[in-house]
Amino acid sequence: MNNKKILFHLCHPAHFHLLKNVIKSLKNTNEIFVIIKQKDVLVNLLKSSGLPFINILPESRSNNFFGLLYNFLLHTFRFLKFCKSSNPDLLVGSSSQIAIIGKLLSIPSINLNEDDVSAISLFSKITFPLTSTIVSPISCDMGPWSNKSIKYNSYHELAYLHKNNFTPNKQTAEKYISLKKPYAILRLSSLKAYHDVGISGISNNLAYALINMLKNHGKIIISSERPLNSKLDKYMVNIDPIDFHDVLYHSYLFIGDSQTVAAEAGVLGIPFVRFNDFVGRLGYLDEIEKNYKLGYGILPSEPEKLVNKVEELLSMRDREKIFAERKNHMLANKLDLASFLTWFISNYPESLVTLRKDNSYTKRFIS
Repeated sequence: MNNKKILFHLCHPAHFHLLKNVIKSLKNTNEIFVIIKQKDVLVNLLKSSGLPFINILPESRSNNFFGLLYNFLLHTFRFLKFCKSSNPDLLVGSSSQIAIIGKLLSIPSINLNEDDVSAISLFSKITFPLTSTIVSPISCDMGPWSNKSIKYNSYHELAYLHKNNFTPNKQTAEKYISLKKPYAILRLSSLKAYHDVGISGISNNLAYALINMLKNHGKIIISSERPLNSKLDKYMVNIDPIDFHDVLYHSYLFIGDSQTVAAEAGVLGIPFVRFNDFVGRLGYLDEIEKNYKLGYGILPSEPEKLVNKVEELLSMRDREKIFAERKNHMLANKLDLASFLTWFISNYPESLVTLRKDNSYTKRFIS
């Protein structure tokens, strides 16, 4: 069903990547609103893409409790005001606001989620009771909200890194580093989001140890969300966010404390080692690591295991071939998520009825 007024709510750069191809597909036959709040490089990504958007919360946020609460209320109020004036038919995103405002204004809401509810306890308790439909991977544990969840056989990252949606560009990668020598990427996250409280990652001392291991195997790129000291800063490369996946694709190894970039490396067939407290808490990454063996998760309490795993990968014979085969095996079983979401959103709520009757219908999106 076409000619809807669909509002997409983007609150994080990951939401842009998840939905950019869906928005581009739907805007030809629907009236589309893209509403955002200021978050990291989200504005830059949207500007680079050419997609029109409205930033309803451009103010920088405070990370203390009262600052976060104030921004949440201000964000919700402005979102309500916009929805009242634009009167959309459907709200889509990964936010509490679409659930709350959708319920208040009787507008259906589709929340896209890839995290197990145990890892996002506060968000899930605020959001999912009010959401019309939750769409999540089959590997995601939705707990008490499983009854309102539509499950698909894929990952968020395959909405933009599936072979149907992403063509790697050597020239783009070479803007930042020569491809004549192999290079590894070391990613250091800020770990300042609300769900990162109490979460630890790669320390500077551990980063030094990893660099000493990697430097005999090629070049090293550090991509960091946090300030670095002079010893690490010389490895830092400022990559335009819109180009990051081209640089990632041409690397031979990814090490980091970001679960999203680890999953991106995995679906591209780049061996990854992630190092944070989310290991064992996210079903989709457990599946990527255990079922498809595309990467490895190590807890921060076990830094020696991180060093050993990196050494193992560096010494692996035919590593590139082995991981290419693992990636192809994964892709043969996973659907093109952008194509599926485009169909589901465009035909909602009829698409919901179709999948309630026969969830195997999703197999048509596996190419």
